Amino acid sequence: MDLELDEHAARFRDEVRSWLAENVPQRPLASFDTAEGFARHRAWEARLAEAGLSVVAWPEEFGGRDASLLEWVLFEEEYYAAGAPGRVSQNGIFMLAPTLFSHGTAEQRRRILPPMARGQEVWAQAWSEPEAGSDIAALRSTATRTEGGWLLSGQKTWSSRAAFADKAFGLFRSDPGSERHRGLTYLMFDLRAEGVRVRPIPQLDGEPGFAEIFLDGVFVPDADVLGEPGDGWRVAMTTANNERGLSLRSPGRFLAAADRLTELWQRVGDPADTALSGRVADAWIGARAYQLYTFGTVTRLREGGSLGPESSVNKLFWSHLDLALHETALDLLGPDGELRAEHGWVDGWLFALAGPIYGGTDQIQRNTVAERLLGLPRGDR
Repeated sequence: MDLELDEHAARFRDEVRSWLAENVPQRPLASFDTAEGFARHRAWEARLAEAGLSVVAWPEEFGGRDASLLEWVLFEEEYYAAGAPGRVSQNGIFMLAPTLFSHGTAEQRRRILPPMARGQEVWAQAWSEPEAGSDIAALRSTATRTEGGWLLSGQKTWSSRAAFADKAFGLFRSDPGSERHRGLTYLMFDLRAEGVRVRPIPQLDGEPGFAEIFLDGVFVPDADVLGEPGDGWRVAMTTANNERGLSLRSPGRFLAAADRLTELWQRVGDPADTALSGRVADAWIGARAYQLYTFGTVTRLREGGSLGPESSVNKLFWSHLDLALHETALDLLGPDGELRAEHGWVDGWLFALAGPIYGGTDQIQRNTVAERLLGLPRGDR
Protein backbone atom coordinates (compact mmCIF):
# COMPACT_ATOMS: atom_id res chain seq x y z
CA MET A 1 0.00 0.00 0.00
CA ASP A 2 0.98 3.63 -0.47
CA LEU A 3 2.26 4.89 2.90
CA GLU A 4 1.90 8.55 1.91
CA LEU A 5 -1.23 10.04 3.49
CA ASP A 6 -3.70 11.68 1.17
CA GLU A 7 -5.19 15.08 2.06
CA HIS A 8 -8.31 13.59 3.68
CA ALA A 9 -6.39 11.19 5.91
CA ALA A 10 -3.88 13.87 6.91
CA ARG A 11 -6.72 16.26 7.81
CA PHE A 12 -8.39 13.53 9.87
CA ARG A 13 -5.14 12.80 11.74
CA ASP A 14 -4.63 16.50 12.48
CA GLU A 15 -8.20 16.84 13.77
CA VAL A 16 -7.75 13.87 16.11
CA ARG A 17 -4.36 15.14 17.32
CA SER A 18 -5.78 18.59 18.03
CA TRP A 19 -8.83 17.27 19.92
CA LEU A 20 -6.75 14.94 22.04
CA ALA A 21 -4.28 17.71 22.89
CA GLU A 22 -7.15 19.80 24.23
CA ASN A 23 -9.14 17.07 25.96
CA VAL A 24 -6.94 14.28 27.33
CA PRO A 25 -7.02 14.54 31.15
CA GLN A 26 -3.90 16.10 32.60
CA ARG A 27 -3.77 13.45 35.30
CA PRO A 28 -4.38 9.75 34.57
CA LEU A 29 -7.84 8.50 35.48
CA ALA A 30 -8.13 6.02 38.30
CA SER A 31 -7.98 2.39 37.17
CA PHE A 32 -11.18 1.15 35.56
CA ASP A 33 -10.81 -1.89 37.78
CA THR A 34 -12.23 0.25 40.61
CA ALA A 35 -15.79 1.53 40.88
CA GLU A 36 -14.62 5.16 40.83
CA GLY A 37 -12.28 4.62 37.89
CA PHE A 38 -14.88 2.66 35.96
CA ALA A 39 -17.35 5.56 36.27
CA ARG A 40 -14.71 8.07 35.13
CA HIS A 41 -13.72 5.95 32.15
CA ARG A 42 -17.38 5.55 31.22
CA ALA A 43 -17.69 9.36 31.26
CA TRP A 44 -14.59 9.57 29.05
CA GLU A 45 -16.22 7.22 26.54
CA ALA A 46 -19.24 9.56 26.44
CA ARG A 47 -16.94 12.53 25.84
CA LEU A 48 -15.23 10.73 22.97
CA ALA A 49 -18.63 9.89 21.51
CA GLU A 50 -19.77 13.53 21.66
CA ALA A 51 -16.72 14.41 19.57
CA GLY A 52 -17.45 11.60 17.10
CA LEU A 53 -14.26 9.81 18.12
CA SER A 54 -15.32 6.77 20.15
CA VAL A 55 -15.82 4.42 17.18
CA VAL A 56 -14.46 6.23 14.17
CA ALA A 57 -14.60 3.27 11.76
CA TRP A 58 -18.28 2.45 12.41
CA PRO A 59 -21.08 3.71 10.15
CA GLU A 60 -22.53 7.08 11.20
CA GLU A 61 -25.94 5.57 12.01
CA PHE A 62 -24.38 3.69 14.92
CA GLY A 63 -22.27 6.55 16.28
CA GLY A 64 -19.21 6.32 14.05
CA ARG A 65 -17.97 8.51 11.21
CA ASP A 66 -17.36 5.99 8.43
CA ALA A 67 -13.59 6.37 8.72
CA SER A 68 -11.47 3.99 6.67
CA LEU A 69 -9.35 1.28 8.30
CA LEU A 70 -6.25 3.36 7.58
CA GLU A 71 -7.82 6.33 9.38
CA TRP A 72 -8.69 4.06 12.30
CA VAL A 73 -5.02 3.04 12.54
CA LEU A 74 -4.05 6.72 12.47
CA PHE A 75 -6.60 7.45 15.21
CA GLU A 76 -5.14 4.71 17.37
CA GLU A 77 -1.60 5.98 16.88
CA GLU A 78 -2.62 9.50 17.90
CA TYR A 79 -4.70 8.18 20.82
CA TYR A 80 -1.84 6.28 22.42
CA ALA A 81 0.76 8.94 21.60
CA ALA A 82 -1.40 11.45 23.48
CA GLY A 83 -1.48 9.23 26.57
CA ALA A 84 -5.29 9.06 26.46
CA PRO A 85 -7.18 6.83 28.95
CA GLY A 86 -7.55 3.09 28.36
CA ARG A 87 -10.82 2.06 26.72
CA VAL A 88 -13.19 0.61 29.31
CA SER A 89 -15.54 -0.33 26.45
CA GLN A 90 -12.89 -2.28 24.56
CA ASN A 91 -14.55 -5.69 24.94
CA GLY A 92 -17.67 -4.36 23.28
CA ILE A 93 -16.12 -2.03 20.71
CA PHE A 94 -13.27 -4.24 19.54
CA MET A 95 -14.69 -7.76 19.94
CA LEU A 96 -18.49 -7.85 20.16
CA ALA A 97 -19.15 -5.05 17.67
CA PRO A 98 -17.16 -6.62 14.77
CA THR A 99 -19.06 -9.86 15.49
CA LEU A 100 -22.37 -8.00 15.32
CA PHE A 101 -21.37 -6.43 12.01
CA SER A 102 -20.57 -9.89 10.62
CA HIS A 103 -23.33 -12.04 12.15
CA GLY A 104 -25.88 -9.79 13.90
CA THR A 105 -29.32 -8.77 12.72
CA ALA A 106 -30.21 -5.19 11.75
CA GLU A 107 -32.34 -4.97 14.91
CA GLN A 108 -29.43 -6.08 17.12
CA ARG A 109 -27.11 -3.50 15.59
CA ARG A 110 -29.64 -0.69 16.05
CA ARG A 111 -30.33 -1.71 19.65
CA ILE A 112 -26.84 -2.57 20.87
CA LEU A 113 -24.24 -0.48 19.04
CA PRO A 114 -25.25 3.17 19.81
CA PRO A 115 -25.31 2.78 23.63
CA MET A 116 -22.05 0.84 23.36
CA ALA A 117 -20.47 3.70 21.43
CA ARG A 118 -21.55 6.22 24.09
CA GLY A 119 -20.31 4.14 27.03
CA GLN A 120 -23.87 3.78 28.33
CA GLU A 121 -23.62 0.01 28.12
CA VAL A 122 -20.25 -1.54 28.87
CA TRP A 123 -19.79 -5.19 27.92
CA ALA A 124 -17.88 -7.95 29.67
CA GLN A 125 -16.30 -10.94 27.98
CA ALA A 126 -17.81 -14.12 29.49
CA TRP A 127 -15.58 -16.53 27.61
CA SER A 128 -13.54 -18.81 29.85
CA GLU A 129 -14.84 -21.42 32.27
CA PRO A 130 -13.11 -23.23 35.16
CA GLU A 131 -12.15 -26.16 32.90
CA ALA A 132 -12.30 -24.34 29.57
CA GLY A 133 -9.84 -21.49 29.32
CA SER A 134 -7.91 -21.35 26.08
CA ASP A 135 -9.59 -24.63 25.14
CA ILE A 136 -12.98 -22.97 24.99
CA ALA A 137 -14.50 -25.94 23.11
CA ALA A 138 -14.45 -27.79 26.44
CA LEU A 139 -17.02 -25.44 27.97
CA ARG A 140 -19.91 -26.85 30.03
CA SER A 141 -22.26 -23.91 30.62
CA THR A 142 -25.60 -24.64 29.01
CA ALA A 143 -28.38 -22.87 27.14
CA THR A 144 -31.67 -24.79 27.42
CA ARG A 145 -34.55 -24.03 25.08
CA THR A 146 -37.65 -22.46 26.66
CA GLU A 147 -40.60 -20.50 25.37
CA GLY A 148 -39.37 -17.36 23.64
CA GLY A 149 -35.73 -17.88 24.44
CA TRP A 150 -33.13 -19.75 26.45
CA LEU A 151 -32.23 -20.49 30.06
CA LEU A 152 -28.51 -20.12 30.83
CA SER A 153 -26.82 -22.11 33.58
CA GLY A 154 -23.20 -22.62 34.54
CA GLN A 155 -20.11 -20.64 35.50
CA LYS A 156 -17.85 -18.29 33.59
CA THR A 157 -14.53 -17.11 34.99
CA TRP A 158 -11.79 -14.59 34.28
CA SER A 159 -14.50 -12.39 32.78
CA SER A 160 -12.89 -9.08 31.88
CA ARG A 161 -14.78 -5.98 33.15
CA ALA A 162 -17.59 -8.11 34.63
CA ALA A 163 -17.22 -6.61 38.11
CA PHE A 164 -18.74 -3.30 36.97
CA ALA A 165 -20.04 -3.90 33.42
CA ASP A 166 -23.68 -3.91 32.34
CA LYS A 167 -23.89 -6.87 29.97
CA ALA A 168 -21.86 -9.83 28.76
CA PHE A 169 -21.44 -12.13 25.78
CA GLY A 170 -20.37 -15.76 25.69
CA LEU A 171 -20.74 -19.26 24.30
CA PHE A 172 -23.08 -21.91 25.74
CA ARG A 173 -23.72 -25.57 24.95
CA SER A 174 -27.24 -25.65 23.54
CA ASP A 175 -27.18 -29.26 22.30
CA PRO A 176 -26.65 -31.51 25.33
CA GLY A 177 -25.50 -34.40 23.14
CA SER A 178 -22.82 -32.38 21.36
CA GLU A 179 -19.07 -32.34 21.92
CA ARG A 180 -16.29 -29.85 21.47
CA HIS A 181 -17.06 -27.03 19.02
CA ARG A 182 -20.41 -28.44 17.83
CA GLY A 183 -23.80 -27.59 19.35
CA LEU A 184 -22.77 -24.23 20.80
CA THR A 185 -24.77 -20.99 20.74
CA TYR A 186 -23.47 -17.42 21.11
CA LEU A 187 -25.64 -15.41 23.50
CA MET A 188 -25.69 -11.95 25.02
CA PHE A 189 -27.11 -11.42 28.51
CA ASP A 190 -27.73 -8.76 31.15
CA LEU A 191 -25.41 -8.97 34.14
CA ARG A 192 -28.21 -7.63 36.36
CA ALA A 193 -30.78 -10.19 35.23
CA GLU A 194 -32.44 -12.50 37.76
CA GLY A 195 -30.28 -15.58 38.31
CA VAL A 196 -26.94 -13.83 37.63
CA ARG A 197 -24.34 -13.54 40.40
CA VAL A 198 -21.02 -11.77 39.80
CA ARG A 199 -18.08 -12.40 42.15
CA PRO A 200 -15.02 -10.17 41.58
CA ILE A 201 -11.55 -11.75 41.31
CA PRO A 202 -8.72 -9.53 42.65
CA GLN A 203 -5.65 -9.17 40.40
CA LEU A 204 -2.02 -8.83 41.52
CA ASP A 205 -2.77 -5.21 42.47
CA GLY A 206 -5.82 -6.25 44.49
CA GLU A 207 -8.31 -4.61 42.10
CA PRO A 208 -11.11 -6.67 40.49
CA GLY A 209 -10.08 -6.63 36.85
CA PHE A 210 -11.87 -9.95 36.40
CA ALA A 211 -14.87 -11.68 37.89
CA GLU A 212 -16.61 -15.00 38.01
CA ILE A 213 -20.18 -15.11 36.69
CA PHE A 214 -22.60 -17.68 38.05
CA LEU A 215 -25.76 -18.30 36.02
CA ASP A 216 -28.77 -20.12 37.42
CA GLY A 217 -31.59 -20.45 34.88
CA VAL A 218 -31.07 -16.95 33.47
CA PHE A 219 -33.66 -16.17 30.79
CA VAL A 220 -32.34 -14.72 27.52
CA PRO A 221 -34.78 -13.93 24.69
CA ASP A 222 -34.26 -15.22 21.16
CA ALA A 223 -33.44 -11.63 20.16
CA ASP A 224 -30.14 -11.96 22.04
CA VAL A 225 -28.84 -14.98 20.14
CA LEU A 226 -25.99 -13.83 17.91
CA GLY A 227 -25.95 -15.87 14.71
CA GLU A 228 -27.84 -19.14 14.43
CA PRO A 229 -28.41 -21.46 17.42
CA GLY A 230 -25.86 -24.26 17.33
CA ASP A 231 -23.52 -22.23 15.11
CA GLY A 232 -21.83 -20.40 17.97
CA TRP A 233 -18.32 -21.67 17.29
CA ARG A 234 -18.20 -20.05 13.85
CA VAL A 235 -19.53 -16.79 15.29
CA ALA A 236 -17.07 -16.93 18.18
CA MET A 237 -14.13 -17.22 15.78
CA THR A 238 -14.99 -13.74 14.50
CA THR A 239 -14.68 -12.44 18.06
CA ALA A 240 -11.47 -14.39 18.68
CA ASN A 241 -9.84 -13.24 15.44
CA ASN A 242 -10.57 -9.62 16.33
CA GLU A 243 -9.17 -10.15 19.83
CA ARG A 244 -5.96 -11.69 18.49
CA GLY A 245 -5.71 -9.75 15.27
CA LEU A 246 -6.13 -6.18 14.22
CA SER A 247 -8.87 -4.77 16.41
CA LEU A 248 -7.87 -5.12 20.05
CA ARG A 249 -4.16 -4.41 19.81
CA SER A 250 -3.50 -1.72 17.25
CA PRO A 251 0.13 -0.75 16.66
CA GLY A 252 -0.43 2.66 18.27
CA ARG A 253 -0.19 1.08 21.72
CA PHE A 254 3.28 -0.35 21.04
CA LEU A 255 4.59 2.60 19.04
CA ALA A 256 3.83 4.88 21.98
CA ALA A 257 5.59 2.49 24.39
CA ALA A 258 8.59 2.23 22.02
CA ASP A 259 8.87 6.02 21.84
CA ARG A 260 8.74 6.22 25.66
CA LEU A 261 11.43 3.54 25.85
CA THR A 262 13.81 5.36 23.50
CA GLU A 263 13.27 8.60 25.44
CA LEU A 264 14.07 6.70 28.63
CA TRP A 265 17.24 5.32 27.07
CA GLN A 266 18.35 8.79 26.08
CA ARG A 267 17.83 10.02 29.65
CA VAL A 268 19.24 7.19 31.75
CA GLY A 269 20.90 4.69 29.42
CA ASP A 270 24.61 3.88 29.53
CA PRO A 271 26.10 4.06 25.99
CA ALA A 272 28.68 1.47 27.04
CA ASP A 273 25.94 -1.06 27.77
CA THR A 274 25.61 -2.36 24.23
CA ALA A 275 23.50 -5.34 25.30
CA LEU A 276 20.81 -3.10 26.72
CA SER A 277 21.01 -0.58 23.88
CA GLY A 278 20.54 -3.50 21.49
CA ARG A 279 17.37 -4.55 23.32
CA VAL A 280 16.04 -0.99 23.10
CA ALA A 281 16.71 -0.99 19.36
CA ASP A 282 15.13 -4.42 18.91
CA ALA A 283 11.99 -3.34 20.77
CA TRP A 284 11.68 -0.16 18.70
CA ILE A 285 12.19 -2.13 15.48
CA GLY A 286 9.58 -4.64 16.64
CA ALA A 287 7.00 -1.89 17.18
CA ARG A 288 7.69 -0.46 13.69
CA ALA A 289 7.54 -3.93 12.15
CA TYR A 290 4.16 -4.50 13.77
CA GLN A 291 2.97 -1.17 12.37
CA LEU A 292 3.99 -2.21 8.85
CA TYR A 293 2.44 -5.65 9.29
CA THR A 294 -0.80 -3.93 10.32
CA PHE A 295 -0.75 -1.81 7.17
CA GLY A 296 -0.48 -5.10 5.26
CA THR A 297 -3.53 -6.44 7.14
CA VAL A 298 -5.45 -3.25 6.35
CA THR A 299 -4.60 -3.68 2.68
CA ARG A 300 -5.74 -7.29 2.73
CA LEU A 301 -9.06 -6.39 4.36
CA ARG A 302 -9.59 -3.46 2.01
CA GLU A 303 -9.19 -5.82 -0.93
CA GLY A 304 -11.90 -8.15 0.38
CA GLY A 305 -9.89 -10.41 2.67
CA SER A 306 -10.76 -11.30 6.23
CA LEU A 307 -9.09 -11.87 9.58
CA GLY A 308 -8.31 -15.56 9.73
CA PRO A 309 -5.76 -17.83 11.38
CA GLU A 310 -3.12 -15.19 10.55
CA SER A 311 -4.45 -13.49 13.71
CA SER A 312 -2.54 -16.09 15.72
CA VAL A 313 0.75 -14.85 14.23
CA ASN A 314 -0.34 -11.36 15.20
CA LYS A 315 -1.15 -12.41 18.76
CA LEU A 316 2.16 -14.21 19.28
CA PHE A 317 4.09 -11.20 17.98
CA TRP A 318 2.40 -8.41 19.93
CA SER A 319 2.18 -10.28 23.22
CA HIS A 320 5.94 -10.87 23.26
CA LEU A 321 6.68 -7.40 21.91
CA ASP A 322 4.74 -5.95 24.84
CA LEU A 323 6.81 -7.98 27.28
CA ALA A 324 10.09 -6.98 25.63
CA LEU A 325 9.21 -3.27 25.75
CA HIS A 326 8.38 -3.32 29.45
CA GLU A 327 11.13 -5.67 30.59
CA THR A 328 13.73 -3.55 28.77
CA ALA A 329 12.39 -0.39 30.40
CA LEU A 330 12.51 -1.94 33.88
CA ASP A 331 16.08 -3.16 33.31
CA LEU A 332 17.00 0.37 32.25
CA LEU A 333 15.51 1.85 35.41
CA GLY A 334 16.93 -0.79 37.73
CA PRO A 335 15.48 -0.99 41.27
CA ASP A 336 14.03 2.49 40.87
CA GLY A 337 11.66 1.19 38.20
CA GLU A 338 10.14 -1.38 40.50
CA LEU A 339 9.86 0.89 43.51
CA ARG A 340 8.34 3.96 41.84
CA ALA A 341 4.97 3.23 40.32
CA GLU A 342 4.68 6.67 38.72
CA HIS A 343 6.89 5.55 35.85
CA GLY A 344 3.99 3.40 34.70
CA TRP A 345 6.32 0.67 33.49
CA VAL A 346 5.59 -1.69 36.41
CA ASP A 347 1.83 -1.62 35.81
CA GLY A 348 2.43 -2.09 32.10
CA TRP A 349 4.76 -5.01 32.76
CA LEU A 350 2.25 -6.71 35.07
CA PHE A 351 -0.36 -6.42 32.33
CA ALA A 352 2.08 -7.59 29.64
CA LEU A 353 2.77 -10.77 31.66
CA ALA A 354 -0.78 -11.86 30.84
CA GLY A 355 -0.34 -11.28 27.10
CA PRO A 356 0.86 -14.83 26.28
CA ILE A 357 -2.21 -16.18 28.16
CA TYR A 358 -5.34 -14.13 27.50
CA GLY A 359 -7.02 -14.34 24.13
CA GLY A 360 -5.65 -17.87 23.78
CA THR A 361 -2.29 -19.02 25.14
CA ASP A 362 0.93 -19.18 23.13
CA GLN A 363 0.44 -22.95 22.86
CA ILE A 364 -3.00 -22.52 21.29
CA GLN A 365 -1.70 -19.89 18.86
CA ARG A 366 1.25 -22.08 17.84
CA ASN A 367 -1.06 -25.02 17.23
CA THR A 368 -3.20 -22.80 15.00
CA VAL A 369 -0.19 -21.56 13.06
CA ALA A 370 1.19 -25.10 12.67
CA GLU A 371 -2.05 -26.75 11.59
CA ARG A 372 -3.97 -24.04 9.73
CA LEU A 373 -1.20 -21.96 8.17
CA LEU A 374 1.66 -24.44 7.76
CA GLY A 375 -0.46 -27.55 7.14
CA LEU A 376 1.39 -29.64 9.72
CA PRO A 377 -0.28 -32.74 11.24
CA ARG A 378 -2.69 -32.18 14.09
CA GLY A 379 -1.02 -32.77 17.44
CA ASP A 380 -2.34 -34.85 20.32
CA ARG A 381 -5.06 -33.18 22.37
